[in-house]
Amino acid sequence: MKEALQNIRQSADTLIAQAADAAAVDELRVRFLGKKGELTAILKQMGRLSAEERPVVGALANEVREAITADIARRTKELESAALAARLAAEEIDVTLPGKAPAQGKRHPFEQVLGELKEIFLGMGFDIVSGPEVELDHYNFEMLNMPKSHPARDTQDTFYFTENVLLRTQTSPMQIRTMEKQKPPIRIICPGRVYRSDAVDATHSPIFHQCEGLVVDKGVTFSDLKGTLELFIKKLYGEETRVRFRPHHFPYTEPSAEMDMSCFKCGGKGCSMCKGEGWIEILGCGMVHPQVLENCGIDPEVYSGFAFGVGLERIAMMRYGIDDMRLLYENDLRFLKQF
Repeated sequence: MKEALQNIRQSADTLIAQAADAAAVDELRVRFLGKKGELTAILKQMGRLSAEERPVVGALANEVREAITADIARRTKELESAALAARLAAEEIDVTLPGKAPAQGKRHPFEQVLGELKEIFLGMGFDIVSGPEVELDHYNFEMLNMPKSHPARDTQDTFYFTENVLLRTQTSPMQIRTMEKQKPPIRIICPGRVYRSDAVDATHSPIFHQCEGLVVDKGVTFSDLKGTLELFIKKLYGEETRVRFRPHHFPYTEPSAEMDMSCFKCGGKGCSMCKGEGWIEILGCGMVHPQVLENCGIDPEVYSGFAFGVGLERIAMMRYGIDDMRLLYENDLRFLKQF
């Protein structure tokens, strides 16, 4: 039995030293030390030994078990060290190579223009307000001099949830909400997303953005409107830009006007951008209708005001020479990286 134990030790030493991986080591552990292993099989025969032989064989068996256990631990550690060394060699980094700069994102061209617009009007003392995109018919139309039967609603066909709840067609409802809550003087701009039932093409989208402005105070005149908008356009497109006003009609302003700017591409000489006219329509504006002021609890005999609205996509397209609105929404990095 002593000879068998010594043979087990020698065999285990050799095989464990030759084990190629952790799985092979574990198989040898089970073979020699497991419940059905070779060492266990020898120990089960100790009952045949005499009382004098049992302590000697038992001590030798424990010595063999400890030796095999130590061999397994040593070989396991050797294999782990070898695997780590191989991994470090495979993943070696040359710290002398130049690093790669992380990709730096940019603001969307639309957001760049909106940021400039906000900065210009904040510099003129305006506040920025925002409000719900799901709006009441009361604020979107009725308070703006457009009752349910008014024909002007046809040009602002939108998406209704119920007869009186809709997606706003303009940011003007925030002008009404502000005038209801705040006494003059009022000087605000209302940028935001709006919705109209338009087919998608190069210049139309059912979702787009507007920025509307409102000033209400004592003694506000059309001259103040013209001066404010001319300063805005010159700040945005350059001091050489010229503006002109043409009579128009909006239900919520009186008098009303469309404002054109001289074509930034040809300087007013006429080109494909301005269709040979030298002028580009940029926004609508006018003096706040007395009825709108009265609807909001503001006395039109004491106060007057002006309002304007501009499409932010139009500003961005003219600012950067973009000829298709859809490019602003398609998230094509080849396009966005140009700005």
